[in-house]
Amino acid sequence: MTDLTERPFAPDLTPRQAVDGLLDQYAAFADLIGGLSREELDAPTRCAAWAVRDVAAHVLGGAADTVALTIGTRSPDEQAAALRDTPDLAAALREAVAGLKPLLAGAEAAWEQPIPAVRRTLGDGVRVLWYDTYVHDDDVRVATGRPSDRGPGLTASVAWMDGELRSRGWGPAVLDLPGFGQRRYGDPAPGVTPVRADPLEFLLTAAGRRDPALLGLDEKVNIHRAAR
Repeated sequence: MTDLTERPFAPDLTPRQAVDGLLDQYAAFADLIGGLSREELDAPTRCAAWAVRDVAAHVLGGAADTVALTIGTRSPDEQAAALRDTPDLAAALREAVAGLKPLLAGAEAAWEQPIPAVRRTLGDGVRVLWYDTYVHDDDVRVATGRPSDRGPGLTASVAWMDGELRSRGWGPAVLDLPGFGQRRYGDPAPGVTPVRADPLEFLLTAAGRRDPALLGLDEKVNIHRAAR
């Protein structure tokens, strides 16, 4: 079997591209929630016990806590509870992102520097915020009957998830995602049949939004299972 271990799902992004991607994702999310009715903001989502406004409040909290240099001090539930009643969630998110831009302007120089509060490097912190915002954007879209966005956020999120699963030692498995190629995890048996899956469906499965059994995988692929 061809050694697939070092084949990436997507080309590596430069720090500038990752920062710009995150800022674009925030802008798209603000546009999305800014166009919702009160009824849509109160609609339930696939995130347990969260309405759309809670999802939006968590995304706002992540941006605001990053600007305040307090990221990691509040849980997602605490962010949602504190900010869910913000009168204009979209405007508040845009304001927080405006404060985030100067902090990330020189990110390239500190890209590999650790952030002790979240036990990640600055670069991975940017990528995980992008992933988190993209997946929550999809949570809102599904809850309000809007189509999923399969643009750059999906590519970046699948690439981030690839690295996250590898860092956690997930496997053994071989994934085959159309448009992304194949990737080996752990030490799968020679000749094992790759798990072929739609990239978004795989991402949502690893993010705890889908039953792993539907792809022939076990619960260990869900990176959020320990937080349940």
